[in-house]
Amino acid sequence: MTNTHHAIDYVELAAPDLRASQEFYRRAFGWEFNDYGGAYAGIRDADGEGEVGGLNPDGTAGPGLPLVIIYSDDLDATLQSVRGAGGEIIAEPYDFPGGRRFHFADPAGNQLAVWGKS
Repeated sequence: MTNTHHAIDYVELAAPDLRASQEFYRRAFGWEFNDYGGAYAGIRDADGEGEVGGLNPDGTAGPGLPLVIIYSDDLDATLQSVRGAGGEIIAEPYDFPGGRRFHFADPAGNQLAVWGKS
C-alpha cells in the first residue's frame, strides 16, 4: 500500500457497538476487518494490503462530523445494500456535477455519503 502526500489516508468512524458496526459495513459494502481484540477494528484496504480506516468503540458517533464519501460503480445497488444492512437514508440519490450521490447514517449514527458517475 502506497501513501500519497496530502491525500486522505485513513478514516476512523465511531463504533460504540463494534460488532454491529462491523456487521453493517460487511453487509452493506463487503468490507473486511482486522480485529484487534474487540478494542478496535481496522478497515482493510480493498487490495488486502494495509488499512484505510478503522472502527473505534471509544469514539462518539453522530452528525456534523467529517463526511466520509464512498465511491460506487452502481449507486442504485449500493443504495439497496445500505438499506438492506439497516442503514438510514438521510438524502435520497440526487444529481450533482459529475454524478449522483446519497447520504446515509450507519447504526451508530455516523453520517456518510456514496457517489457514482451514473
